[in-house]
Amino acid sequence: MRIIWTILVKDLRIEWRSRETLPSMCVFGLLVVFLFNFAFETAREETLRLLPGLLWVAFAFAGVLGFNRSFAAERENGCLEGLALAPIDPSTIFLGKMLANLVFLGVAEAVVIFAASLWYNFSFFPALAWLAAILFFGSLGYAALGTIFGAVAAHTHMREVMLPVLQFPVAFWILILAIDATADALRGAPRVEIAGGVYRVAGVSLIFVVAGFLLFEYVLEE
Repeated sequence: MRIIWTILVKDLRIEWRSRETLPSMCVFGLLVVFLFNFAFETAREETLRLLPGLLWVAFAFAGVLGFNRSFAAERENGCLEGLALAPIDPSTIFLGKMLANLVFLGVAEAVVIFAASLWYNFSFFPALAWLAAILFFGSLGYAALGTIFGAVAAHTHMREVMLPVLQFPVAFWILILAIDATADALRGAPRVEIAGGVYRVAGVSLIFVVAGFLLFEYVLEE
């Protein structure tokens, strides 16, 4: 836990000093919400139908920016080789980087949701508890995928292009489940139905986290 915490704090400090990753993620997410606000009608029925997909599209593309930067900085300064040579379990590196990506993604999601509530004149408070659970588990799985594929793409010459190409076909499953669960929560579906959606998102996220934990050692070696 000490090693995981050290890596997490290191990434947060680097971001605090450079302010390169988080602002770009937030601005990109805001642009997506802003453009969609002009593309579709803002009636409540239309908002309930489109808003879940819109939110997760904004989260997905904003996350790609953060995942790219997560390992690009390590690659440029030779820190990735230093981490690989350190006498620590490579899986702890994965968990530390994943948690840092999760924090960045969570901040970007909060900004996007706040902007969506203003531009679409929609209140998230009635479903806030369910929405928080869906966002946490969905973001956890997505951050795990972004971390493992970000490490893979960091070893290529076209990492900005390779990361979404590698990640989105796999992330499709968790994004679809998260969109369905979010739609159920926002339209006030029965608790059992919403809980089932949360459990499905949590289950897939757990699979991605465990897979990344087990495979990161081989990714780091390559």
